[in-house]
Amino acid sequence: MSALSLPQDGANWNELAGEMQAMAAGDADWRGLKTAVYVFNAGEEVRRVGREAYTMFMVENGLAPKAFPSLDRMEQEVVGFGLGLMHGTDGAGCMTAGGSESIFMATKSARDWSRANGRSGCEVVAPATAHPAFNKAAHTLGLTVTRVPVGPDYLADAKAMEAAVSKESIMLVGSAPCFPYGLIDPIADLDAVASRTGLWLHVDACVGGYFIPHADSLGVAIDPWDFRLPHVSSISADLHKYGYTPKGASTVLYRNADLFAHQPYTFDVWACGSMSTPTLNGTRPGGAIAGAWAVLRHLGRSGYERLAADVMNTRQAIQDGASALGFETIGNPKLGLIALHHGQKNTHAIADAMRAKGWISARTGKPDAIHLMLQPAHVAAVDAYLEDLAETTAAAPAGGAGGTVEYN
Repeated sequence: MSALSLPQDGANWNELAGEMQAMAAGDADWRGLKTAVYVFNAGEEVRRVGREAYTMFMVENGLAPKAFPSLDRMEQEVVGFGLGLMHGTDGAGCMTAGGSESIFMATKSARDWSRANGRSGCEVVAPATAHPAFNKAAHTLGLTVTRVPVGPDYLADAKAMEAAVSKESIMLVGSAPCFPYGLIDPIADLDAVASRTGLWLHVDACVGGYFIPHADSLGVAIDPWDFRLPHVSSISADLHKYGYTPKGASTVLYRNADLFAHQPYTFDVWACGSMSTPTLNGTRPGGAIAGAWAVLRHLGRSGYERLAADVMNTRQAIQDGASALGFETIGNPKLGLIALHHGQKNTHAIADAMRAKGWISARTGKPDAIHLMLQPAHVAAVDAYLEDLAETTAAAPAGGAGGTVEYN
């Protein structure tokens, strides 16, 4: 990146808007329903509610609840909705800017809680499928992460994780679901390990936190994974994924206020007096808080159940269609995220050919798979997707080593 000179004179909005639209010409075509990662499309009405609420409070600052009590109230209600969905009767928490920050704050809280309780270790024990944000948090906080291989079902192996626990361990991690395959780890088994070891148990539900409760209401068989289990200490859950809120919105939730008390940072030797912040950020955009509150209120339980049904029906239709083409689904996903592997054809070559047709998705390795994070709007894209998948699969070379796997 090279230095640029800011133009001497300003430009009018019409000129800037045209320039921005031209820049976006090469972006992923999520409006055309061809993007199955990065974007969560619940339709124009939900976007309108989020957009208008966001802009209504885009200048206000979540750093200052006394100056902007409206934002404080909205954040508390958003957190309350999350705790209600995840059975956190006596819980506490706050909003963050995203899943990585939620994971960071929970890891920081686990570290400080452990130190306060005489455990000075520095190790996080996680399944191999846990999100990289745990390593990022550990790197920043002076901790280490021991990643334990998952079982043949691609789920966290609770026995192996317990065997990996050492005197340095402070935190256990499970996913609901894991990002690579969309599979919900056996959190009850990890809860039992937490009971025996006295470790902090964090459930990363950034993908599923605002999906699983509605799938459960629709009768999908999902084992307890949240605060119903007695040793779950914290949960990360993204609003801007399957909560369909404007980006920059996640929640980090705790079993009780005592655990949450280890999250904020306070500095009181300063000319402006004491300053305390609950998250890594100081300034927090009011628009993200307002947008989340408005979308949650706009959809309600019935709206989220309708959207969850659309996503799960779409997932099943794509699974069935892909199976007829020789693909197998990794594990037994129950939500909206799936990974498809072809046993005879080069799966990543198929993914490349699909991208050439405009279909944007991620991919996995071990095994090679096409990674789809489906959205409600994809109901209208199933037939077109399967038609192109059939064409690219038929033309693909025989199976072999896939290419580089990158999430970008």
